[in-house]
Amino acid sequence: MGTVTRAHLAETIYTQVGLSRNESAALLESVLARVARALEEGQSVKISGFGTFSVRQKGRRVGRNPKTGVEVPILPRRVLVFRPSQVLKAHVNHTSPPSGGDDE
Repeated sequence: MGTVTRAHLAETIYTQVGLSRNESAALLESVLARVARALEEGQSVKISGFGTFSVRQKGRRVGRNPKTGVEVPILPRRVLVFRPSQVLKAHVNHTSPPSGGDDE
């Protein structure tokens, strides 16, 4: 299938939902903007059966340039973390999801 692009997602919405192409693209952009805004605000975004996106704060630490071995400071920063649901993991591994209803 290759890389999933915004255009591909909008086209899929268009063919499966029945909205116009412009409405499909606008819907997709609206959803992506809402997810990005929530993450910017430090909120987690959970998509049932898919996974959870969250932002984690990483502290200042000392790193090392692998070529020269020189120590360099790595500044504190926020990083985006994705934790896949058990359903997605099972789908990727072609196995049955564990029972118990925890689809994250």
